[in-house]
Amino acid sequence: MRIIVKNNNTLLYDNFKFKCALGEKGSTLKKIEGDKKTPKGTYNLGPVYYREDRISKIDTQLQILKIKKTMGWCDDVDNKNYNKIIKINKNIKHEKLFRKSRIYDILIPINYNTKNIKKNKGSAIFIHLTKKYKKTLGCIAVSKKDMLILLKLINKKTKIKIY
Repeated sequence: MRIIVKNNNTLLYDNFKFKCALGEKGSTLKKIEGDKKTPKGTYNLGPVYYREDRISKIDTQLQILKIKKTMGWCDDVDNKNYNKIIKINKNIKHEKLFRKSRIYDILIPINYNTKNIKKNKGSAIFIHLTKKYKKTLGCIAVSKKDMLILLKLINKKTKIKIY
């Protein structure tokens, strides 16, 4: 099965329809770091990352990893760890995963630009949480309730297709 994202506010999986938010400037086939666009295409999903202090249980067939205070996702185009999970270093530009805001209490990396990584083609593209469906910097955001439902439905073979 596939997760389908056809427009700026609908994510489909099987017979389920979820409200979502995409990049502030829509979607694109020509993603560039910092362009606020969601990359079009079909991608595998990574493991589920979650805040153990805020989420008690996750029911999913995907691999589950706890977010630690020192975890970040490198978005520094000049760093060898670009678009990879890192231990936070103040000298490396990164997206902090352990936040006060709750958007990263649960997240699933979308495996966009994660193999044969191309510098400046975009990084840290996730399915993450939202409350108000505010446009993202390029990720896909869903409610916590919908994320927990989606996690029960998907598995390691699930792909996401973004139009």
